Amino acid sequence: MSADHSVRCLSALSGASSNRVLNLVAIGAANAENPNYRNAPLFNSKIINGAIILKHRLRPDEMDFFHARRVQATKIIIPFQRTDLGAGGQSLFIGQRGFEGLLKEVGNYRDLDDMKRDVEVMRLIDAVPSLDPFLLREHRRTYDFEPDSSYFDISAADQKRMYDYAAQEVSRLTALAGGQGGNSSTSTGRMVAALLSSEVNEKLEPLRASPNLGPDEFSEGVFSWRGFIYYKWCLEQFWPHLIRALRDIKTIRPAGKLIGDERAILEECKSLILHGAKTTSSEIRRIIAVSDKAYDDMIDEKNPKLFRDFLLGAPKLFLEIGEKMGAMQHIISFWQYRFPTGAPKHVDVEELITIFQDFTKGLTAELRAAA
Repeated sequence: MSADHSVRCLSALSGASSNRVLNLVAIGAANAENPNYRNAPLFNSKIINGAIILKHRLRPDEMDFFHARRVQATKIIIPFQRTDLGAGGQSLFIGQRGFEGLLKEVGNYRDLDDMKRDVEVMRLIDAVPSLDPFLLREHRRTYDFEPDSSYFDISAADQKRMYDYAAQEVSRLTALAGGQGGNSSTSTGRMVAALLSSEVNEKLEPLRASPNLGPDEFSEGVFSWRGFIYYKWCLEQFWPHLIRALRDIKTIRPAGKLIGDERAILEECKSLILHGAKTTSSEIRRIIAVSDKAYDDMIDEKNPKLFRDFLLGAPKLFLEIGEKMGAMQHIISFWQYRFPTGAPKHVDVEELITIFQDFTKGLTAELRAAA
């Protein structure tokens, strides 16, 4: 393992997760007095359970860490000091050459079954296109472990950015609840803050009462609604960036002369990416429209049953919508990183083919459907 000073760039993180970062240091600090967090960890190794995990765009000198060529990997950074991220840390990539040997050493595993279970969780995290908390929560259902819900909170930074958007959604529900200040901005503000921070308390009573959710259904319903507000907000945020990236992909030309089948490969990949992105975006909007229809029926028709039923069944949709949005966000973030706005787009044909092939992998299901 090598020293990794990129952890310094993460020292300003104040929340739990985003679509590219899972900050287990912040989660641990926020839940130091939470017995559920201690009794149901994400990783058995205390060292790994205090790491920072992020989706990382590989640099040219990091490509040889892997048996197969790829442009993105999942990095685990272990801080030298959890209370001072500026001190740097050590890092390794999930699935790199010699990964399990390095993990055994740094994770201080004494029980191989504990390590085997942690490796399964890591490979799950590496396989998903993003680290958004709703996608991770649903994927973990396929494995025999139940980490505490604190690992799936929305980051504090995203909560702040989402606040105004979520307030527009929630204000209709507080107005429907009516009565004691249901229309007031103060009532809406309290409810939004609680909803985004995953507090399940009396501030969210209008959500429980309006769709007629029982006590056992309340927590799951809150999580579902929070998830769809999060995905709608993400779609609104990344859509203009996706359009710009797809326009660039359509027009970019590699440097030098193309030989053999290179031109055909590039054109085929472009077509698949553009078609796959269109199909994926349409499916995302279709799923979100189902949520909007259920919510509208509750508000406009005073009919909470459809929204209640939708909330209780919604988590199954997070796998689909989360993976689709993760594939789109990967295209955007990598393209912005590799080809910043206003900078010349110089790239050789081999690198461009690798980038395009990586993008098509994230769209595999949609590309099959389109074909």
